[in-house]
Amino acid sequence: MAEHLVHVVDDDAAMRESIVFLLETDGIASRPYDSAIALLDRGDALEPGCILTDVRMPAMSGLELIEALKQRGIARPVIVLTGHADVALAVQAMKAGVVDFLEKPFQDHALLRAVRTALSQSEIVSVHSEIAERAALLTAREKEVFEAVAAGESNKSAALKLGISPRTVEIYRANVMTKMQADTLSDLVRMALMLERP
Repeated sequence: MAEHLVHVVDDDAAMRESIVFLLETDGIASRPYDSAIALLDRGDALEPGCILTDVRMPAMSGLELIEALKQRGIARPVIVLTGHADVALAVQAMKAGVVDFLEKPFQDHALLRAVRTALSQSEIVSVHSEIAERAALLTAREKEVFEAVAAGESNKSAALKLGISPRTVEIYRANVMTKMQADTLSDLVRMALMLERP
């Protein structure tokens, strides 16, 4: 899996450099952008991780960036920074789906804590999308067996429910384990539970 980066978006060069320096001092990899458009230009090449963006920037604001990411199906946890914080803007940012909202000047420890939280969410999103990609490779019958096994049904009860023999369920179950890259039944159940969450 690619290294998770903090994508730092701020039109203020001094602020951008100071954030990158703080992150790297703490051992967190980052990539700076001087505008929201520069980040969007990376498109599908945008590495996993989180986005730390200023709210007020020329051409495209941080909130407009969040909307553009959603429209393009780019899921990354977002932290918003602003020097012009007000309650309405904070509420608007939270409704737009940001994971945190920090007012400049911020405390270093508060920024690092927010970034670590966002990066851990990013890893969960990456794992979820990998599992969803594997599940998409299952045939219709394999999906039925996957759901039955994940629901705790025995081969015999799954066979009765699906109208096939227990031996056939075993074969499908082995295929599901291989395609889902599950080593154990508990791995498979964990994956099914993860897929149930949005």
